[in-house]
Amino acid sequence: MNRKVMTAFLAASAVTVGLVMSGCKKESASQPSSGSQSEGKTASSSSGKVTLTVWESLNGPDEFIKQAGQAYTKTHPNVSINFVNVELGDASGQIALDGPANVGPDLFAAPHDKLGELVMGGHVLPTVDPSGVSKEVLGACSKALTYNDTMYGYPVSAETYALFYNKKLIPESEVPTTWDGLYDWVSKFNSANPGKQGFVMDVGNGYYTIIFTTEKNNRLFGTSGTDTSQSYLNTPAAIDGMTFFQKLRKVVDVPASDLATANADAAFQSGNAAMHITGLWNINPFEDAGLDFGVAPLPSLPGETTPAASFSGTRAMFVSAYTDHPAEAADFARFLLTPEMQQLRFNLTGAMPSINTQVSSKYMTGFLKQLDYAFPMPSIPEMGAFWETMGSTSTNIWNGANVKAELDACNAAIVQKK
Repeated sequence: MNRKVMTAFLAASAVTVGLVMSGCKKESASQPSSGSQSEGKTASSSSGKVTLTVWESLNGPDEFIKQAGQAYTKTHPNVSINFVNVELGDASGQIALDGPANVGPDLFAAPHDKLGELVMGGHVLPTVDPSGVSKEVLGACSKALTYNDTMYGYPVSAETYALFYNKKLIPESEVPTTWDGLYDWVSKFNSANPGKQGFVMDVGNGYYTIIFTTEKNNRLFGTSGTDTSQSYLNTPAAIDGMTFFQKLRKVVDVPASDLATANADAAFQSGNAAMHITGLWNINPFEDAGLDFGVAPLPSLPGETTPAASFSGTRAMFVSAYTDHPAEAADFARFLLTPEMQQLRFNLTGAMPSINTQVSSKYMTGFLKQLDYAFPMPSIPEMGAFWETMGSTSTNIWNGANVKAELDACNAAIVQKK
């Protein structure tokens, strides 16, 4: 893999917020250079002012949209950008309500695994100049945003997660490369360090626990990510991996309710955990906390020799099917893919760029190594059932439930809900 940053991540927890919505119905404006959208919407043609409403998350992405909007307006003085906070995990549900009511955005951020749901609901427009966009961005990103041979959206960052380690608690030379090794190291560390944890992760979140189902190249919805005849979450490989996951409870003796993302993040950020699985979005908070930490690929599963496979994700800006300004919205989204804007996004959020551009970060090597073994989250509508079911399944297994019975029930629930 090219060691320029071609990168990865998700994210993770959605925060429900109060929304102040701005309508999509605006005065028309001149058509920008990128051309017009298809599928029923046409570019506006007058020279009036246009305000594009953009939904994005707080804690970095918001500032990116604001600064990118200011830069765009300098060269497109008839277009202004209005940021509205709608968190990444809330956008796909909110657009289904606000779009038809004409109080939604022109552009909104969403993870690529929501693509099938968005397309099937008629909420997003196809990418303008998909071949050109595909040439600009990482292959994994363009693939992630293609549904039924049509590309939708504009990838603004790529994501995966890896193993963070606190150098004050574990030397780099001791960072485990296998899960068996991690188990042994944590057992010794916890015995010698009361009040601290050798390892934490969100054990009730399928985004992370999926790694334990991936030995022997087992993949959610099959290797193509589109086989909905079964989930592949109750195969022998998945059962073996989740059995080891349950074994970790012996050395990480914390109930699932106390290992949610916020709790695990806080434990590592406070210096009370030696290792943690998370993504680039936590680089800035951990640095601000004064931690001396590193990032390594995930340990390999029992019987394997390569890092466990993680989910990779693409964060995209989608043009709403309800906008009155599809051409302007598409042009601004394309602007966000330029090297200057991708560098700005990295500086503000730490997110891995979606294009082949070089950024400077001492943590990037670990993520790039992990990215070699990551696989895109499926984008089919059945992912909604996966998130709903796999989280509770993981929680139950961690808390001692029968592994096979839980995974059988998980598979049945996902297939029934397709």
